[in-house]
Amino acid sequence: MARIELDHIRHAYGPDPKSDADYALKEVHHIFEDGGAYALLGPSGCGKTTLLNIISGLLHPSHGRLRFDGEDVTELSTQERNIAQVFQFPVVYDTMTVYDNLAFPLRNRGVPEADVDRKVRETLEMIGLAERAQRRARGLTADQKQKISLGRGLVRSDVNAILFDEPLTVIDPHMKWVLRSQLKQLHRRFGFTMVYVTHDQTEALTFADQVVVMYDGGIVQIGTPAELFERPKHTFVGYFIGSPGMNVMPASIEGHLATVGSQRIELPGAPVVPPQGKTELGIRPEFVRVGSQGMPVSIAKVEDIGRQKIVRATLEGREIAAIVGEDEEIPAEPRVTFDPARISIYANSWRIELGV
Repeated sequence: MARIELDHIRHAYGPDPKSDADYALKEVHHIFEDGGAYALLGPSGCGKTTLLNIISGLLHPSHGRLRFDGEDVTELSTQERNIAQVFQFPVVYDTMTVYDNLAFPLRNRGVPEADVDRKVRETLEMIGLAERAQRRARGLTADQKQKISLGRGLVRSDVNAILFDEPLTVIDPHMKWVLRSQLKQLHRRFGFTMVYVTHDQTEALTFADQVVVMYDGGIVQIGTPAELFERPKHTFVGYFIGSPGMNVMPASIEGHLATVGSQRIELPGAPVVPPQGKTELGIRPEFVRVGSQGMPVSIAKVEDIGRQKIVRATLEGREIAAIVGEDEEIPAEPRVTFDPARISIYANSWRIELGV
């Protein structure tokens, strides 16, 4: 496995880029530690696949250097980097059996046949295709073919990293959960360096130790699932992580108080540095309390999602969401309060620190 260093990496698909807007991937300067499980999470077009393909060697960056364990690999091919990559759509050899598809990369590297057999059978059990080992891949379903593709990435124990580009797109929801769990077990057992691209927050948060949230070609936050939920550094992270996402509303800040419309809200502290530019208050729906005390709201609808309900309301002309228990009563004249300790303040979309 390898420690992957992204040294001021940038990439533009067009010639002669002039400004940040010309770059599909804005400057990335980060290290993926040896043996870590990372997810690149963000919407389509945010740069996550571009970054993955630069790591694998399918793309050469416009600027910056890439190092594995301190060695500069920027000019090396994917094969020379010793990378395994699993793509969004299955890539299999239809005329080969399932067994031979998995054995191929090992045989290609001269691995002894006894070791090939042991590794292939172990991987077939893990991906649930042991009973189909001698069937040709041509007749398999799309999700079975993707399992073969996953297996080919997992069967090798000598790789520097395993890269996954939205590998579960064609797999049914239950099997997605099973394979994610198996990937986690594999990571714990063998300590592979894994980088997993997805736009699905559930996949990212359940797979990765560290989630790299990308937006508009750049990285806006890297953290554990808990850190992204509890302390989103950018309003996009607040919107994108959570269901529903964070409530974000314009606010003016003065000392320990925020003003939203005509309502004054107590903060857990005053900003360390007075905010400049557009200021906003963020609060997750989980920390909005609905009751008979606090700020008056107008409820638009209540969504029953089983053990909880999502209350959609309007506060001072702004839509907000609150999550309440399934048995909680909603008053005829509802009001809301915010947990002060859970409030975040943003200036120009970036979180600012609050003092005491």
